[in-house]
Amino acid sequence: MTASTMPKTGTKTDWAPRPNPEFSLRIFGVTLAQFRRASIIVAVVVALLVPFAVEDFAVFQMTQLIYLSIAVLGLNLLTGFNGQFSLGHSAFMALGAYTAGIMMAQWEVAYYWTIVPAGLICFVAGFLFGLPALRLEGLYLALATFALAIAAPQLLKYKHFEHYTGGVQGLDLFKEDSPIAFLSTDQWWYYFCLFFGVLLIVAAWNLVRGRTGRAMIAIRDNPIAASTMGINTSVYKATTFGVSGLYCGVAGALSAIVVEFIAPESFTFIHAILLLIAMVIGGLASIPAAIIGGAFILYVPTFSEAVVDAFFGGDPSSKALVWVSFGVVMVVVVYLMPMGFAGFIRWNLRKLAR
Repeated sequence: MTASTMPKTGTKTDWAPRPNPEFSLRIFGVTLAQFRRASIIVAVVVALLVPFAVEDFAVFQMTQLIYLSIAVLGLNLLTGFNGQFSLGHSAFMALGAYTAGIMMAQWEVAYYWTIVPAGLICFVAGFLFGLPALRLEGLYLALATFALAIAAPQLLKYKHFEHYTGGVQGLDLFKEDSPIAFLSTDQWWYYFCLFFGVLLIVAAWNLVRGRTGRAMIAIRDNPIAASTMGINTSVYKATTFGVSGLYCGVAGALSAIVVEFIAPESFTFIHAILLLIAMVIGGLASIPAAIIGGAFILYVPTFSEAVVDAFFGGDPSSKALVWVSFGVVMVVVVYLMPMGFAGFIRWNLRKLAR
């Protein structure tokens, strides 16, 4: 074999990285990346136009969906991307809601100035709570956050705080009418919440795809290996707890403004469980899944109530079956889609891709 016929090794071509096979996959004639971008554009256009196509009550429900999705996204950042389990995020929503409510009712601050303080206060609270929780993992961390969810409503009822929180009676808030002539009040609050929703979704997307996000995921997958690679697991865990609290705080503030009323019973342990259900049903470690999960806990109880009324003719004694119906739907969804809606959609897209 001559030198000219010998295989060349160590060349630039030999060491060039191989292209990702996913880049060659196509669905409906376009690449997966193009399909995702087109889906995002369509979703944004629909979100901007849908308030003009439905009634005001439906717009109000979609506004609720937005701030619920923000809270679910915050919990998903903590659990889905960082691996920390929480049963107490209703407490952060309560803190954000009461921060906004007290600023509006007691200090007469305009509603739009209350969102950022509510988020920052919840970030600090989440970070501080995350520090002692660093020694806890799994079920032990769940128990600690469970205590937080149980204690928060009771603290809001404490007699020495009644001057600010309103005690058991809560706080009545009065929001302003739409400042834009061609928008109804419900449409205005929808776009107001949509602005913060899009802003926080973009922030979460950049967070999980950056250096911080890679560190969060590494800690979730193998904390010992992440620590060996030089990742300060304590700082990242506490910061993730703070960021998660910030999202829930903003969601709580928006809920207080939109609903015009806050009370301790609005943020019980059941509310924390519903956030957890929404996260699991939507799909772990998926940003769009927060919207799906929020829609599940918002619309499925209404659907369950309609089913019970249809079968039992509106009998008052059958109202207890609403949550039974909700549980049945939840079990069926989890059985059919064990990876959540997001995982189910990804699986089908890969099946369609060629």
